[in-house]
Amino acid sequence: MKRILIDTNTYAAFKRNDHHALQVFRTVEYIGVNIIVIGELLSGFKGGSKEAKNRKELEQFLDSARVYVLPLDEETAEFYAKIYWDLKRKGKPIPVNDIWVASSAMRHGLSLFTYDEHFNDIGGIILFNGG
Repeated sequence: MKRILIDTNTYAAFKRNDHHALQVFRTVEYIGVNIIVIGELLSGFKGGSKEAKNRKELEQFLDSARVYVLPLDEETAEFYAKIYWDLKRKGKPIPVNDIWVASSAMRHGLSLFTYDEHFNDIGGIILFNGG
């Protein structure tokens, strides 16, 4: 069973009808969405000219039977702390929101579907390439 957590950029690619993203979204059985990703999406919508339309489409997406909104909890925070310090020791910082996204994927045992290469620097994370 293919179970993924999506990053903001993969949702955006899906909405742009990117062939690769569409294929992934069609074939996975479980799509996790971290609350941080939802916050990033809503922030982007607010800055655009189609906020109401984008919010409605996101609500419809989140209502799908295969989509699960994942909250943050203490276990996620433990993953966050480990990732943060591992990256700091390596001298390879990444955006704080992306640490939360990675932490959520690891906490829930999900593969992370993202187009950001800096997630490769996180030890122990499973990245999903759509294969």
